[in-house]
Amino acid sequence: MFKLNRRPRRLRRTAAIRDLVRETKLSPDDFVQPYFIVEGESVRNPIDSLPGQFQLSIDELIKDAEETFSLGIKAVILFGIPKDKDSTGSETWDDNGIIQRAAKALKTSIPELLVISDVCFCEYTDHGHCGVITENGELDNDATLLNLQKQVVSHAKAGVDIVAPSGMIDGMVGAIRTALDDEGYISTPILSYAAKFSSSFYGPFREAVDSSPQFGDRKAYQLDPANRREALKEVELDVEEGADIIMVKPALPYLDLIREVRERWDLPVAAYNVSGEYAMIKAASERGWLDGDAAMLESLISIKRAGAAIILTYFAKEAAKKIS
Repeated sequence: MFKLNRRPRRLRRTAAIRDLVRETKLSPDDFVQPYFIVEGESVRNPIDSLPGQFQLSIDELIKDAEETFSLGIKAVILFGIPKDKDSTGSETWDDNGIIQRAAKALKTSIPELLVISDVCFCEYTDHGHCGVITENGELDNDATLLNLQKQVVSHAKAGVDIVAPSGMIDGMVGAIRTALDDEGYISTPILSYAAKFSSSFYGPFREAVDSSPQFGDRKAYQLDPANRREALKEVELDVEEGADIIMVKPALPYLDLIREVRERWDLPVAAYNVSGEYAMIKAASERGWLDGDAAMLESLISIKRAGAAIILTYFAKEAAKKIS
């Protein structure tokens, strides 16, 4: 007979012991709930590829956000779907635009709720790209920066708490920081989509906001999924330009990048558990191929374990209910 001095299974024997020694724990205040906002009243359009998610008019947004806040989720991120689009996405800097009105309504109804605005143009342009397009069909980086500056000032004026540029435009964080500071919004943080990959996991989102490019793709400005060093360079540039929070998007295929960003930079790290990641679990669960709730929580805990302090996820409300 032999004696084992170390028996790791001792600390896995009962649920109470496992809870006591658990290294990573989820909380509702880890989550940011995304919302898709449309014009009109009493609009609650289900999104086929995102079961349980909706396009909401502002009045319906308020109702839903009140429930979200009651679950302990302290932050939301807004994506606008305008009635009219044009070549530059000019509604993004209209003080009466869909995001501006939604932000004002949320801050009036739920003052404690943290309102984040997605700062980009793809939902607002008639061509579906993330900025100004030149005559030869390329994205004009520096002209887009000027429009980003107008957009973030308008959002801050409307009461947005955090602006989140997502276009992967060179110099976007520096341009946004300059514009906000020049207009007196020195306390408005920037959550930068610092490492956003050209991913196949965005499909359901593009249905939700009608933002598919009318020509070409976004590979000329979003990151190649194969490139780790390039992603880290992008994060480094955004940190140098003044980003307050840095994000990796998508989350699950890029857990290695989340971990490396967390270890290299002493800033809060966010991760976007994107629409395709959500849709896969929902579809498999509906077919009975896996336990949807268990897969949801396992996915979210893996993102937090990798190093993300902030998780943008369509599972936010479901997960908060399960956790509590």
